[in-house]
Amino acid sequence: PEYSFGIHDERMQEMVDEVRAGADLVVCLSHNGFDVDRKMASKVTGIDIILTGHTHDALPEPVMVGDTMLIASGSNGKFVTRLDLDVRDGRMMGFRHKLIPVFSDVIEADKDVAAAIDAERAPYEAEMAKVLGHTDSLIYRRGNFNGTWDDLICNALIEEREADIALSPGFRWGPSLIPGDPITREDLYNATSMTYPNAYRSEMTGETIKVILEDVADNLFNPDPYYQRGGDM
Repeated sequence: PEYSFGIHDERMQEMVDEVRAGADLVVCLSHNGFDVDRKMASKVTGIDIILTGHTHDALPEPVMVGDTMLIASGSNGKFVTRLDLDVRDGRMMGFRHKLIPVFSDVIEADKDVAAAIDAERAPYEAEMAKVLGHTDSLIYRRGNFNGTWDDLICNALIEEREADIALSPGFRWGPSLIPGDPITREDLYNATSMTYPNAYRSEMTGETIKVILEDVADNLFNPDPYYQRGGDM
């Protein structure tokens, strides 16, 4: 009860001013999302670089908002950003930026790390490798409104729970499966490992459904990024 959370530009400005008093460069590591950070950069002065996350954007070039540089490097280990900075006399005089694709099939894994991961996975390997079905279409999770992973989950809920309508709190994460791939239990876990996994079956009025859909749409598409909450629909 003694804590509250939100976007506090005034407090952020105080912190940046405090840090700037003894630092040559101010870098903000953020999980606000690109649009929120872009607005924040227009209101808070003195941040040189924002390393932004949450919305999974992969920006080929930095986006400048005034003197603040926004860097986004995608998700799921697909890219690494290299940023070389020329900092002199307390100012950023220049930079070089490169968004580097990570080709996992041509980069050799670190042996010690791979061995540690294999040891952790070993007791569950057989269960995770169990094939639940096959897909004849692309299974992905990238759309704003839905993805085919969500369609699959919602169709399963309708069938198994004898429901007329199924709603999923869509996400932007989860690896894709190409047509012809087996769907393993691990693939399903990759798409559904969340902190609110429960499936509820309840009665709703049409008015309630309309309110829910409009509220989610407002979270996604409010013109003011500070009022955008959540991820997908």
